[in-house]
Amino acid sequence: MTNDKRLLLLNADDNVLVCCQALSAGSELAIEGQTITLPAPLEVGHKIARRDIDAGDKVIRYGVPIGSTTSAIRIGEHVHTHNLKSDYIESHHRDAVEGKI
Repeated sequence: MTNDKRLLLLNADDNVLVCCQALSAGSELAIEGQTITLPAPLEVGHKIARRDIDAGDKVIRYGVPIGSTTSAIRIGEHVHTHNLKSDYIESHHRDAVEGKI
């Protein structure tokens, strides 16, 4: 169970939580009955793992897959382009879609 009001669970099936406010490194978060210390700052709207997610697993947000992990992600870790790739576009970097790389 996620009790931390700074994190939002959008759908009961999601394996990520969304930050509702900017969080600084060292912030302690209550996630699924565990206390997690955030290793790096996290911006509003960014995702963190609700539970451990293995490499290659689907990341679920809004109850649907939004991509696959490129490496294992532990509970409380940032989920973003450094460890998540789109299953829908060739590259998981937005710049590739916009023709910048």
